[in-house]
Amino acid sequence: MSSRFSLKWVIDQKNVGKLIKDFLKEQDISRTALTDIKFKGGAILVNEQEENVRYKLQQDDLLRLYFPPETPSKGLGGENIPLEIIYEDDYLLVVNKPPGMNTIPSREHPTGSLANALIGYYKRKRITATSHIVTRLDRNTSGLVLIAKHRHVHHLFSEAQKRGEVKRTYEAFASGCLSPDCGKIEEPIGRRTDSIIEREVRADGQYACTHFRVLGRYGGFTDIELQLKTGRTHQIRVHMAFLGHPLLGDDLYGGDKVVIERQALHCKQLQFIHPFQMSEMKFSVPLAEDMEKVKQS
Repeated sequence: MSSRFSLKWVIDQKNVGKLIKDFLKEQDISRTALTDIKFKGGAILVNEQEENVRYKLQQDDLLRLYFPPETPSKGLGGENIPLEIIYEDDYLLVVNKPPGMNTIPSREHPTGSLANALIGYYKRKRITATSHIVTRLDRNTSGLVLIAKHRHVHHLFSEAQKRGEVKRTYEAFASGCLSPDCGKIEEPIGRRTDSIIEREVRADGQYACTHFRVLGRYGGFTDIELQLKTGRTHQIRVHMAFLGHPLLGDDLYGGDKVVIERQALHCKQLQFIHPFQMSEMKFSVPLAEDMEKVKQS
């Protein structure tokens, strides 16, 4: 990846005569991105000559867009933390996050996060980028995380998320014997009035929908697969507690920690359309070791 992230297009007949600004809008280049390009060190080149956004495109023009270089914020230091990288290209990373690692630094855990590990990795690989995490996981949730290598790529994935095109599948251990074998939990979720952390099902909350399917029933817990139609904070944990089957290890929402020390929740599958290759990508990882031990015990 070069020091400046860039995109290029060869102009075909259907785009002849369009202003660059209109063409780029059709390519989902945001107004904010264009402002940054203009004022923060980017460039718009046509046939290797700098042009402004009012240039009219011609047949076979080579339009190249250089974005400004990105640097991490001063408060986000790089750390030499191992990363289990499942996939990487010039635009994105897919990483298998272990339990006990924050996605981003917090007041309680200012270091050791996935974001810190990413900045360290980028520095070692001479990749000029900062942390753009598309699909966050709670500190004690394990599994797949999607990361964009550039602000514009993050923007494209954010739009895809709004359209429901970034899909995650989870596996969890719910306490007790859950029935039926499959179902949908459609209950609004909001912040508890007496807590800045906890959420709960409440009438004035945001719409939330979770689909579940039972994979197996064991002594004291049910192994379930879940998919989210929405992505509210703690959604799976809150919805399962609402059903009376809190996740094993999730003492925040009523689960006990007898057999596992953290909420038994793992993002096992990630599926999306690559924003530039336009091909479907699908990744899967096995259960984290602590959850697998519970299942085998």
